[in-house]
Amino acid sequence: MDKQIFAALEIADHEVRLLVGEFFNTRFNIIKVERVPVAGAQFHQLTEPNEVVKAIRRAAENASRMIGARIERVLLSIPSRDMMRKSLKITVPVSSFDRRVTVLDVREAVKNAMKTKVENGLALISAVCVRYTCNGISTRRMPIGELCDELTVDVDLLCANRKIAFEYVNCVEQAGLEVLDISLDSFAIAKEAALFEQTMDQNLILIRLEEQTTTLSLLSKGKLASCEIIEQGIDQWSKALVERYELPPAEAVRLVKYNTRLNQRRPLQTPIYIWSKNTKTYTLSEKELCEAIREPLESWTGQIEQMCRPILKAGKTQIVIVGEGGELQEIAEYVQDHLGAPAKVYYPETLGVRDSSLTGCLGLFYAYKDQQPLLNTDQVSVNAAQFEKAVTIGGVKKEKTSVDDSITKRLKDMLFEAKQK
Repeated sequence: MDKQIFAALEIADHEVRLLVGEFFNTRFNIIKVERVPVAGAQFHQLTEPNEVVKAIRRAAENASRMIGARIERVLLSIPSRDMMRKSLKITVPVSSFDRRVTVLDVREAVKNAMKTKVENGLALISAVCVRYTCNGISTRRMPIGELCDELTVDVDLLCANRKIAFEYVNCVEQAGLEVLDISLDSFAIAKEAALFEQTMDQNLILIRLEEQTTTLSLLSKGKLASCEIIEQGIDQWSKALVERYELPPAEAVRLVKYNTRLNQRRPLQTPIYIWSKNTKTYTLSEKELCEAIREPLESWTGQIEQMCRPILKAGKTQIVIVGEGGELQEIAEYVQDHLGAPAKVYYPETLGVRDSSLTGCLGLFYAYKDQQPLLNTDQVSVNAAQFEKAVTIGGVKKEKTSVDDSITKRLKDMLFEAKQK
């Protein structure tokens, strides 16, 4: 095959997200996005694992049907709950006869690092090489081909809640899929958004705001330093609307996400939502909406301020916001005003997944590509024989010169069909 196709899976608090993407030469292209609602996960605990299994199976089947090949393996995101980092410095002799560093030496260093025992209740999620030293010179790039007698590798062991990690993996396997690799959600987000490169001269606070939880991650000196999870999110704000105005939960979430201007000093009193109940018509203004969510919003803000204050006082700090909360209007301005540090929302630039909530799922691809040389595997997520058959017509393989050509053709076809209608 002249391409590598992978599937990335995330079990979010209200849905299962599945992305199928291909690495073709040096480019990356998203093939399929599947989002299946599920109510079986509460604060990262799988309260109804059977429902989660069904949602995973449904997402995989839908995507398999579209690409014409069965998805057999996935890259899996693990929540950063109880995240702990162990930093090790491993030195190994260079094994090649010409004393030049090879990937085998790096693998040996990682293998030795992974022998380290972790605390009870934690599971080793991944081993990340953060720095290499040979001949007294340090670099963040793998020094393949460098001439030296021994190689020193700084390895970060990233651990997380053992019970949650095992439950997530078990659900994937019960859905009939293999787990190709796992990664912490915060680490995957940082890989996709290229956040590690921004932390060499400053601290960076990553705020992942989802419906039920908020994950705060500290990145510093090119590393994922720590993570804390607050059991508050958009869902707590929308519940205030449901309780006060008896709105359907789905509508309340939509109103909070798309009709709330968080940094608005004087909200408007004009209606923004109209509904009927028992033959009566009701209206909701922006001011009423803001008043309804004020208490849970202030509670969320207070916790964020309290947890971030020591970091903000320590020196230059930047804030990046991702997740479902990225859809909130003026969320960056609101956080910046309350924390007193520059804040922005990150949106992926990859065509087809320009949604802040898909950042973590998208980052799984890049996290795995970095680890692939060390894992020494060429496995992909789809059934290779079925995919070859799907891209073959009459026994002749379809020629594909570039990803751009295929995307351009698809866009032309869509425009042509629209004109005909």
